[in-house]
Amino acid sequence: MKKLFIPLLSVALLVSCGTAKTSSDSASATASSSVKGDKAFLAAYKEIKTEDLKKNLYVIASDEMEGRDTGSPGQKKAGEYMVNYYKSLGIGFPKALGSYYQTVPSAFMKLRGGENLPDSENILAFIEGSEKPEEIVVISGHYDHVGTRNGVVYNGADDDGSGTVAVMEIAKAFQSAKKAGKGPKRSILFLHVTGEEHGLFGSEFYTNNPVFPLANTVVDLNIDMIGRDDPENRGKQYVYVIGSEMLSSQLKVINEAANKNTNNLELNYKYDDPSDPQRLYYRSDHYNFAKNNVPVAFFFDGIHEDYHKPTDDVEKIDYPLLTKRTQLVFATAWDLANRTERIVVDKK
Repeated sequence: MKKLFIPLLSVALLVSCGTAKTSSDSASATASSSVKGDKAFLAAYKEIKTEDLKKNLYVIASDEMEGRDTGSPGQKKAGEYMVNYYKSLGIGFPKALGSYYQTVPSAFMKLRGGENLPDSENILAFIEGSEKPEEIVVISGHYDHVGTRNGVVYNGADDDGSGTVAVMEIAKAFQSAKKAGKGPKRSILFLHVTGEEHGLFGSEFYTNNPVFPLANTVVDLNIDMIGRDDPENRGKQYVYVIGSEMLSSQLKVINEAANKNTNNLELNYKYDDPSDPQRLYYRSDHYNFAKNNVPVAFFFDGIHEDYHKPTDDVEKIDYPLLTKRTQLVFATAWDLANRTERIVVDKK
């Protein structure tokens, strides 16, 4: 996640002293469709496995990837691993793009403050919808991190290795449903963006140059850090959800219903406020969709003690909780992709 440059003491106080707002069940029953009892959903849901998330994360966040700084050889190596993963599953890329790669030029990033960054790439995998292929559900996460500093690798296992492997695992689940003849009615774009740590560059480039019209983009479910817990929620089964009711009154209801019918995590809305001092609504890639009037939900685990430190390593990930959070995003995406009518934008 993009770093906010405020004093570390202030970060600690903000994390430890705020009062959380948690979800209620009152809205859940009003969801227009449900994953509960759907055999196709349940079969796909079971494809999201802890051991597979762990296997992929041990590669993505390994020293070999050199911290995945934007445009670096290590990031490109991680990207190659991801592309080969999608190929192995039989998941293709958007035809209009012509490959899995969308180049994000150095010149574009330099104009926005990304001095000396080389060309980099967003990675796009795609499953076409069976009934409404022109309508797009985006599931996103950034795969860059901050690289190597003073010879020390910053592996970014949580930030955002956890989100990267979650997107990959969700893609596998949707593809398994498609192979069983129960593919999503709407198309799913699995969007791995670059340059987030330097200024949300990859997602800005995508929304400025969308492969699919933003008017046809139903939602962006953005995953940025879902593998750990923060001091305020140590040991809890929770996830922060940010922005889910900013633009659509339906998205939060759908997400809560999906949660209630699956792992029933504590949905924490502490940061679901644009005026919050941490400004988390503005600090990850969903924001570039939101400012283009696309409904968003951002899934996040909080600011923990290894955030943007070389100690953000794979051994510290809570893999069962990572699995549950990944399953929640999948369940929410399943509903959004398969409901009769797309969700409405009814807020400003």
